[in-house]
Amino acid sequence: MTNATSTIGRRGLMLVMSSPSGAGKTTITRALLQRDAGITMSISATTRAPRPGEVDGKDYFFVPVEKFQGWVRDGQFLEHAKVFDNYYGTPKGPVEDVLRQGRDVLFDIDWQGTQQVRDTARADLVSVFVLPPSVAELERRLHTRAQDSAEVVAKRMAKAGDEMSHWPEYDYIIVNDDLERSIASVQAILTAERLKRERQVGMHDFVSRLRGME
Repeated sequence: MTNATSTIGRRGLMLVMSSPSGAGKTTITRALLQRDAGITMSISATTRAPRPGEVDGKDYFFVPVEKFQGWVRDGQFLEHAKVFDNYYGTPKGPVEDVLRQGRDVLFDIDWQGTQQVRDTARADLVSVFVLPPSVAELERRLHTRAQDSAEVVAKRMAKAGDEMSHWPEYDYIIVNDDLERSIASVQAILTAERLKRERQVGMHDFVSRLRGME
């Protein structure tokens, strides 16, 4: 039996995942990338120097400051920001190429970046905010992963309240009290959003053929 849905042209979507540090967003996104061949991670441009092992065009697009600022002036970013002394941003071109191919792009950005993407590409955006089940659990996770000093953990916890206040700006909210259930929830969101009428750009021709009009 022919799988008709695989032959119907579809425009991809941009899945944005945001959360306070320690809520589990990175673990969820890694699982999605492993389990779903139809989604790929966006690649940001940055003005910082490559770290050992990083590859240009795979980990980041490494560009000089002057070139980055030129891209900003030309409106070539979906979102961009200056973090400490370096600039970071998501170039439009590579993302648009993937969307036209009917594949989806995954973004791991904060609420400010999400606002910029919403302003530039709302029709393609699906935004998900991941919350921890409690403040105590968030702090426990930050300590358990042992990536940061106690001082850094305290700073992340102080910042978390402001980050979580932006949850109403997102399309979907997931309380990550069970990792597998949270991953399944994001997969369900992806399935539903992929079936939206406006994203199935080849549906008109498909239905016309069904009706014998072509």
